Amino acid sequence: MRSIKTMIAAVIGVAVIASVSFVPHSQAAANKNEAIAAFETIRAVLQNPRCQNCHIPGDAPLQFDQGLAHAQNVQRGPAGFGMAAMNCSTCHGRANLPASYGAHVPPGAPNWHLPPPQHKMVFIGQTSAQLCNGLKDQKANGGKDLAALLKHVDEDKLVLWGWDPGIGRAPVPIAHADFVAKFKQWTDAGGPCPG
Repeated sequence: MRSIKTMIAAVIGVAVIASVSFVPHSQAAANKNEAIAAFETIRAVLQNPRCQNCHIPGDAPLQFDQGLAHAQNVQRGPAGFGMAAMNCSTCHGRANLPASYGAHVPPGAPNWHLPPPQHKMVFIGQTSAQLCNGLKDQKANGGKDLAALLKHVDEDKLVLWGWDPGIGRAPVPIAHADFVAKFKQWTDAGGPCPG
């Protein structure tokens, strides 16, 4: 009788351990899959003209919703703020100009610039996997870990400009709060990448 009770207790113990081990693993897999799905929202925002026009592979930024080459042969410059005598702030002020100025005025936000040449953070022409891996690469992103990236997309005024780009420009079509929530979901899961 005692051996039967011991055997039953052992079977129940193994079943409990197996179920405890299985639930977190399947939950972790579900969280990873949900985070990868959330990254698609992140990708859609980062590859929107409001973001990718400045996250370029070359040194000439793009402009307008069509991603046209920036007029006046504007170039990135050694620190991302433009070339001498053509700094970004020469035309781009700290805020958008009022609508009364017309449709084709330079947009503005604090600290208007491109990423510096050593950390271009290219968004154009990247697959989801390439974009994800590049975003997390601290050598390429200026030394930002996942928490710093989340803070950047949540609070940086130049990033926030994408949702209020001024007259004649389409804002990012995904609400900023939704974008940040998806970004947080992705970072909370460790930043898994697609494919």
